Amino acid sequence: MADASGVTPPILKVDGVTLQYKTTEHLVTATYRVSFEVHRGDRFVLLGPSGCGKSTLLKGVAGFMTPVEGTMALNGRTIDRPGPDRMMVFQEFDQLLPWKTVAQNVMFPMLCAGKWNRVEAAERARHFIEKVNLTKFADVYPHMLSGGMKQRVAIARAMAMEPDILLMDEPYAALDALTRRKMQEELLELWNDVRFTVLFVTHSIEEAIVVGSRILVLSPHPGRVKAELNCHQFDHTAQGGVEFQALQRRIHDMLFAERIEQEKADAHG
Repeated sequence: MADASGVTPPILKVDGVTLQYKTTEHLVTATYRVSFEVHRGDRFVLLGPSGCGKSTLLKGVAGFMTPVEGTMALNGRTIDRPGPDRMMVFQEFDQLLPWKTVAQNVMFPMLCAGKWNRVEAAERARHFIEKVNLTKFADVYPHMLSGGMKQRVAIARAMAMEPDILLMDEPYAALDALTRRKMQEELLELWNDVRFTVLFVTHSIEEAIVVGSRILVLSPHPGRVKAELNCHQFDHTAQGGVEFQALQRRIHDMLFAERIEQEKADAHG
């Protein structure tokens, strides 16, 4: 709903967030004063090198970590715990319950939430299993599915909960190139159909441009905001095009600017 000025407020607002975690030997600052806003229907991508705090930010939005500085709010409410308004899809393939069928896995969080009865949950499960093209596998157990199919079940399970935002932590990183591309295409097809809001983490520049409508580029550790870029005009059909390659090169230079400058200095040293 728009405010008095006619502007629709963001669904997610991250304001000056610094996140830290402890290892056995150190206190690690994962992100430093990161700010961004996600609006309803955004495909918002957090992009950066390993160790820049992308996944840590996702855990903060999920409610698993509390900022040491700054605030995170969903629909105007401060995030202080996990909740069914945020559903997460991980990179790992073992996020499904192995003793439950595909349909039972999709139904499980709905029944736990108590928002739907068993008949309603079963109907919703069938609907979203169909959305990810797995109707023929509804009664199959996870060990009989490929990695890509398991990810599709995880996405169906998350979507069936009607979350305000879907959190995806490098969900296709462990897939082979062909399956990864197919999964990206299916995600975009599902988004075109449902227009859900997604916060997507990746370290692949190409994937960020294809999947995202907006990209937040983060610096190496600790993660700071380097830029926010629009890329809604691109999909797989744009790959190889001049504009796509130019954006890819621009982001690459942003991510590796410090290393490039150091290499230049070493060369002239």
